[in-house]
Order: sequence, then C-alpha cells, then structure tokens
Amino acid sequence: MPTIKVPLGPQHPALKEPESFKFELDGERIVDVDVRMGYAHRGIEKGFEARNFTQGIYLAERICGICSHSHTTPFAQNAEELLKLEIPPRAKWIRSLVGELERIHSHLLWLGVAGHEVGFDSLFMYTWRDRELVLDMLEHISGNRVHYGMNTIGGVRRDISAEQVTKLKEMNDIVTARTDYYIKMCTAEPTFMARISGVGPLTTQQALDLNAVGPMARASGVKRDVRKDDPYAAYGEIPFDVITADSCDILGRAVVRVFELLQSVKIVDYILKNMPAGDIKVKAPRKIPSGEAIARYEAPRGENIHFMKSNGTEKPDRVKVRAPTYANMPATIVSLRGGYVADIPITVAAIDPCFCCADRMVRLVDPRKGRNDLLSWPQLQQYSRDWLRKMGTVPRSERSGGLSPIFRGI
Repeated sequence: MPTIKVPLGPQHPALKEPESFKFELDGERIVDVDVRMGYAHRGIEKGFEARNFTQGIYLAERICGICSHSHTTPFAQNAEELLKLEIPPRAKWIRSLVGELERIHSHLLWLGVAGHEVGFDSLFMYTWRDRELVLDMLEHISGNRVHYGMNTIGGVRRDISAEQVTKLKEMNDIVTARTDYYIKMCTAEPTFMARISGVGPLTTQQALDLNAVGPMARASGVKRDVRKDDPYAAYGEIPFDVITADSCDILGRAVVRVFELLQSVKIVDYILKNMPAGDIKVKAPRKIPSGEAIARYEAPRGENIHFMKSNGTEKPDRVKVRAPTYANMPATIVSLRGGYVADIPITVAAIDPCFCCADRMVRLVDPRKGRNDLLSWPQLQQYSRDWLRKMGTVPRSERSGGLSPIFRGI
C-alpha cells in the first residue's frame, strides 16, 4: 500500500503557534516526519544589538511568555560574568524563588494541556485553577503575572517582604496538597495512564544521542538537570532531587513533571525559611567590557543556553539563544515515528513546545534569487514592513486610527 503525505500546520487547531509538520503515513501509522521551523520571525536576537544591556533584559523577557525569568536570568548572568560582578546572596535566592514559581505554573499549564489533548478536560480545569494561585503570587511580588521584571544586572529589582513570605507560604501549602492529588492522577488513574502509556517512545540511548533536554530527557532515564550539574543562583545551597522515569514515553514525561512539582514546592518552602538577609543588588556600570560569556539555565522545558558577546560599549555585539524546544525537536521527530495519527497532538505537546522561543531571524536566505544577507536592525524592520504591505496589511507604524484598512468597518 503506497504511503501518503499529510501536512499539519503551520496554522492548525492542534498547534497554538505556527509550525509546519509533514507526515508520511501508511494508513494510520506515521512512517516519517519532516519539520520546517521558522514561522515566527520576531528578530529578537537582532534587536538586542540595537538596545543597551538594561533594555536587553526586558527584550529577553519577551522571548517567552511562560518562562520569561528563564531568559532574563542567563542574560543577566552573562553580563555579570563579563563585569566580574558578584551579586548579593539574597538576590541569588530571590532569583531561585521566582524560577521555581515559574516552574510550578509552567508544569501545571503543561499538565492541563496534556489532559485537554487526550480528552481529560477535568484535569485541565483543575490544574489551571491551581496555576492561578501561583500567577497571583508572582503578580503580588513583582507586579506582573507574565513578564515579572525581577532581574537586573547586579541582582534583582524587588525584595520579598515579610507579608509576601506569609502569602507565599499559604499558596505553597495549597499547591502542595493539590500536587499530591495530581501525582495520584498520573500514577493511578487507569484511563489517563492507558491513553499515554507507550505513546511517543524515546529510549535512553536516543535521548542521549539526540541531546534531549528537560523532562523529555529525564523521562527516558537521563539524569540531567543544570541546577545540579552546573548550579547557578542559589541552587548550589538548596537540597532537591532530580526526578527521572524509565518508561521512556509520554506517561514518563507526565510523571516527571508532577514529581518535579513536588520538588519545586519543597524548594520554595526551603527558600522562604532560609533566605539570607541583606542587599538585593549591586550597582553595575552601563558599559560591559569586551568578551564572550555563556550561561546555562534549567528552564521548565529544559536546558536554556544564552551566549553573549560584548564589544566594550553599552550594547551587546551579539546575543544568541538556544531554547529547549529547539533542542528537543530531533527527539520529537523520533518519538513520532511509528505512532498513530491520533497521537500527534499529545506527542508534540509532550515536549511543552514554544516555537516562538525557538525561531529566530538574523539572515535573509532566498536560494532562488541567490540571496544570503545578514540584515541590520533597520533593514530587518524595513523587510517586515514590505512583507506586511505585500500581504495587504498596513504596518503598525503607518496605521491611522490604530487599525489596518482591511479591518476597518468589521
């Protein structure tokens, strides 16, 4: 029987962000998968070069709305390394605190999405209800639910008051009790377990060969966590366990995440009880000495890497980001092969993808016209405006009344 090729995306109900998958099918079985990335051309890496280092922190937050702290922390750490700047201990602990709160809300989000993808919408509603508690606390300590703006070069911008510590403990107690319920759900609920057990297989050797990161790797028995392997912030002083599973499937990825939830609430409790007193930041100069630095960070989705090159001015010469979604795409392709069409949404969702995190644009390549241009920031902006006009939309900077003519009157 001949195989057929079926596209999924870049715009598809199963994908919350644009991404293009092409599946080769033999009936309902997936024979092969091809992924074409590059549909979210935001030009963020290029944008760093047009902003000073302080402004760059706020741009780094916009790489991802779910794990914004996961990008500002390595960005700040790179600048601090080039400056040879030692930040206060309390600032390190606050960075770890916000990082774990972010991990909790991200894992709860993923667990809800996983339940939704397999038709378990009650789990979706429960987890997202509890996620609101965490987002409320992030708003309470930072002023924002999404982009917290906590980091600055030299430490953190906001301290944690005694009143906030009390509220954080109350929130943590509730989430801890609910986490026990989710652990039972993922390890004892027969319908949910049967639906994801054996789906999206990835062996330990495949995870190692394909450099899988985060829960994707740990669910295949790879004990890899930057917080333990290369401690940053206060993680070298905080006791916690690296969670792994040996089922090498989506069930293992769910189990890893729910037990990581338990570890995170324990870390938050430990930080609140042991956070040192003192200053929260030190003054940093505007100009960063010439040099290069790399920072690693264990984001909720896995290892996040930031590279920074400074030329001695107030603006970076180059910032390169390797997000965990990009690292996990080869392993995702392997886990899809041999599966069924009905398993595509949950298998892709199992890595907790953020395609906008992974996509970048600094070079314009058009083999048909022989183009391979490294664009400047003004050129990239102009290219965006020209593309919008070609698509029949007026660029925002040129709009009258805030709306494109094609939307007026609707």
